[in-house]
Amino acid sequence: MNRVLHIALLLPITLLQGCKSEPAAKPAVSAKAEAVAHEADLLKLRLTPQAQQRLGIRVVRIEDGSAERMRETSGEIVVPPSGAGGVPTGSTSNIAQIGASQAAADGEVARTQALVRLARIALARADALVREEAGSVRARDEAAAGLATARAVADAAQAQRRLLGPSVGAMGNQSTLWVRVPVFGTDVGGVERGRAATVRPLGDAIASPRSARAVQAPPSANATAGTVDLFFALDNRDRTYRVGQRVAVALPLGGTDAGLSVPTGAIVRDIYGGEWVYRRTAPNSYVRQRIEVASVTGDVALLSRGLQRGADIVTDGAAELFGTEFGTPH
Repeated sequence: MNRVLHIALLLPITLLQGCKSEPAAKPAVSAKAEAVAHEADLLKLRLTPQAQQRLGIRVVRIEDGSAERMRETSGEIVVPPSGAGGVPTGSTSNIAQIGASQAAADGEVARTQALVRLARIALARADALVREEAGSVRARDEAAAGLATARAVADAAQAQRRLLGPSVGAMGNQSTLWVRVPVFGTDVGGVERGRAATVRPLGDAIASPRSARAVQAPPSANATAGTVDLFFALDNRDRTYRVGQRVAVALPLGGTDAGLSVPTGAIVRDIYGGEWVYRRTAPNSYVRQRIEVASVTGDVALLSRGLQRGADIVTDGAAELFGTEFGTPH
């Protein structure tokens, strides 16, 4: 009896111990964030006075500045039309088709001019016969009407030819080219249409910008992209730009923006397009610091962020410091 009671008392304890589960393992960490040094801490340059003199280092202190509000965008060099109402010729035009149409239009102009000459001869002959009382006035009037008709047809043929623009062979020799600038419909209202834009080769930040005056052109837009085309006339007597070339365009918006201004010569760019300046943090010590350029006017750039007022930055010798940092000998 005592043995049975002892077993009965031990059984619940055994069952409770058997129900205890093993402690759950901690889940594996799927991601881990580790602190790394700031990029500026890895890009310090310390130069001796002799090295700075050899590199031609010059430092200026940046201050507040202002610049006209501009909208940076891109455009395409196109061929202006020969006359009023013509359509500009761009890189998307079918040059072969345009050439064929021009050849047909030139032939039509020549044919109508020949008809004008023939009608003029017929009128002169009819008028001479009337003066000699050997011909009828009606015949002279019919000859005059024929000449007027021939002239109208010739004028129409010449107008159609002008709509096709300059000849294909002369497209690359135009002293004045147009720039087609697509602007979103929501932004076109902010552009001052009567003012000139500035144009420079796309991707060439050091090229001197060139002024391009606004011109009136036939309505042009892209409903799919939601853009409206603006056109500007560009002086190209030096043959710097080519038809179909993509260019950077700065459109005037009116008003001015204020901020910190730095010389454009102080800005260096890496292979990814990042913009940097070298800031002097201590005597003979320079740090490459990232900036963001809001706008460029002439040789002055207005910054949106990256520096504080009163910072000393390198102007002359910035490119040499960039080469020194990455091991390029000077």
